[in-house]
Amino acid sequence: MRSARWFMAPLAALSLLLAGCGGGTDTSDASGDLGTTNDINPTDPALIADGGNLRLAVSSWPANWNTLSNDGNEGEIAGIERPTLPRAFNTDAAGRLSVNTDYFTDIQLTSETPQVITYTINPAAVWSDGSPITWEDIASQANALSGRNKDFLIANTNGFDRVQKVERGVDDRQAVLTFDRNYAEWRGQFAGNTMLYPKSVTATPEAFNKGLLNGLTLTSGPFVVANLDRAQNRITLGRNPKWWGNTPKLDTVTFIVLDDAARVPALQNNEIDSTGLATIDEVKTAQSSNGVVVRRAPGNAFSHLTFNGAEGSILADPALRVAIIKAIDRQGIATAMQNGMVADPKPLNNHVYLRGQEGYQDNAPAYDPEAAKQELDALGWKLNGDVREKDGRRLEIRDVMYQSTTWVQIAQIIQQNLAQVGVKLNIDTRSGQGFFTDVIQPGDFDVAQFSWLGDAFPLSGLPQIYAYNPNDLQGNYGRIGSPELNDLIERTVSELDPQKAIVMANEVDQEVWDEGFSATLMQAPGNVGVRSNLANFGAPGLASYDYTIIGFLK
Repeated sequence: MRSARWFMAPLAALSLLLAGCGGGTDTSDASGDLGTTNDINPTDPALIADGGNLRLAVSSWPANWNTLSNDGNEGEIAGIERPTLPRAFNTDAAGRLSVNTDYFTDIQLTSETPQVITYTINPAAVWSDGSPITWEDIASQANALSGRNKDFLIANTNGFDRVQKVERGVDDRQAVLTFDRNYAEWRGQFAGNTMLYPKSVTATPEAFNKGLLNGLTLTSGPFVVANLDRAQNRITLGRNPKWWGNTPKLDTVTFIVLDDAARVPALQNNEIDSTGLATIDEVKTAQSSNGVVVRRAPGNAFSHLTFNGAEGSILADPALRVAIIKAIDRQGIATAMQNGMVADPKPLNNHVYLRGQEGYQDNAPAYDPEAAKQELDALGWKLNGDVREKDGRRLEIRDVMYQSTTWVQIAQIIQQNLAQVGVKLNIDTRSGQGFFTDVIQPGDFDVAQFSWLGDAFPLSGLPQIYAYNPNDLQGNYGRIGSPELNDLIERTVSELDPQKAIVMANEVDQEVWDEGFSATLMQAPGNVGVRSNLANFGAPGLASYDYTIIGFLK
């Protein structure tokens, strides 16, 4: 379920965005399916104290605060900004949608031929300088993300390449979007992981690409950015004095940049209030920590192995990539990494849908090292000692990842798997700062490990990641694709019949497996260590947070 899919550098650093269910000490009954539950300690706001500071961990300082841009397309950055910017819809744990009435009084599909969407903005909604949110903000963002001007370095068109025009409605508080091609995920254009920015951010390529390099400007939410302390690596949000909705319970939310290994000790030492738990050892540590509980529900992020198929890359041949995928024991990885964290660890076998979502089916090739060996032989990669060679080139590949115990452990399993078929894997770890902008986006890898973060809109990530346009990579950092797959993706995201779209989306997934685009590994288990007196926060699943009622019990 992905509106725009979002990078998550450290698999463990999901405290802002993952899900959890229960808050007890036994994780063996944790479900592997989304859409059933969440665990946030739901509490009547009357029982929550006024004031307090919620302290959360992030892995790096934002490279760009514009999450619509290539440089800012990270889940952690979106997590920092969610309390400060508008979104059109709220979601519950099952992914059901409701209009976010803080910002919009009505959102309607007013025509199907052509497709027309009408957004009616709450007349009380203003930016942090007191200026009204208007149709021009929506029109400006639609234009920036349309892809028509390549100077806008966008992460994803998010369907705006299909918007023919945006017009003023009955007044400045109404925007009418007319599409020249249908778009199935229109509800996700200003929802899920995609927020509305003021027109000052999206009006020009210069403003879009560089205007938010050093922080947010205008915002519109219950919180605003109150302080940026680069020396202490702390970002502090404070209450928005212009906010028209319910007064937040918290005074502040503080994000602290921490290395992966420092997160759980910081939770133990009461230096932060929540963090994702990536291993059973981290779960046990959290369970034994004073004042901490484990909340859990199925996570909406998944780890994967992305291949670099660019021309000249050692993995440019799709058949080679597919053979390597068959040599990776993804069930073994899931069992090793998630045993004790979920009831029945399983690999994720679909690139479009997560377990528990309507449409999920297993399209992945089976683990078959013998078949992998035969295919490698047939491709001319012959064993020479322990490592295969072809035309004097060793089948030696570099696996790049964020420096995290979890990622390294996954890589070590893959390393052992591939050694059995004559492929040498070298583990190359990097720091969180600049991981995507300096490493992943330029393609500085043979294979790369990171996570995609999803939401309640499964189809709109397809053009972002799996379509291929050499002049507009968006999220296709492996440079892999085909005109045929592009066409299938186009037809899928144009299909307004949900059941037909599911069938077509699985055809897309099958083609993605067949071209060896990437190997999905595991859906995140969603275990989160949380301060025990923290309410309405923890493991939301697909649900969106109400930031006005998060706080600490009286």
